[in-house]
Amino acid sequence: MLEVVQVSKRFGGLWAVRDCSLRVEEGSITGLIGPNGAGKTTLFHLISGFYRPDRGRVIFRGRDITGWPPYKLYHLGLYRTFQIPRIFGEMTVLENLMVVPGSQAGERVWNPLFRPFLVRRQEGAIRHKAEEVLEFVGLDQLRDEPAKSLSGGQKKLLELARALMADPVMVLLDEPGAGVNPTLMKKLAQRIRELVTQWGITVFLIEHDMDLVMNLCDPVIVMSEGKVLTMGSPAEVREDPQVIEAYLGGQYAVA
Repeated sequence: MLEVVQVSKRFGGLWAVRDCSLRVEEGSITGLIGPNGAGKTTLFHLISGFYRPDRGRVIFRGRDITGWPPYKLYHLGLYRTFQIPRIFGEMTVLENLMVVPGSQAGERVWNPLFRPFLVRRQEGAIRHKAEEVLEFVGLDQLRDEPAKSLSGGQKKLLELARALMADPVMVLLDEPGAGVNPTLMKKLAQRIRELVTQWGITVFLIEHDMDLVMNLCDPVIVMSEGKVLTMGSPAEVREDPQVIEAYLGGQYAVA
């Protein structure tokens, strides 16, 4: 579904990403790990159109999308979340979902005046979908609460819910487990699995929680100094001496 081909990005004299190549297969949950400064988030910026690569190509579903702006990628079905959830704090949880779908009839000045039935019908359909999505992520009881009142873990679930409202074919998740307590972490992991099994969405995620990565992702890609160090199944990554030494530590060493 996604292919990164020899992509590079430099900031001044620093190569944040250099000659990086990788593939994400359709229907997978692919994990991306590596130390701080390895280039993971920069790579996500390059894929999702926030940065334009200095060289190399990004291919999405067979189409060269190198340097495309985020709004065009949204319409192709590529959705991206961030380490810090970007929610509308003063809006309710339900309203945060209802603003996601694009090209809503009510956004055009004349439609509420001259085509109010069209606007109400579309808003009713969007509301119904938003309620279903909130039930899926387990936030339906908080639908009328202001989004700013949610806990960190609940905001991550809200991010997943907003992604589903966009009808994506692929979601880039930037540290979905950051700041999430263990109880909500299990729920979050289950919902990510269900993105693939129930919704047919391909997932590519950055994560520092190794337990989450090893239990959720296959394959796992390891970045170092802007390049791919290795990739493989969780078992293969656990057994790689360079990965054990540099990133995972002794807890994952094979006895």
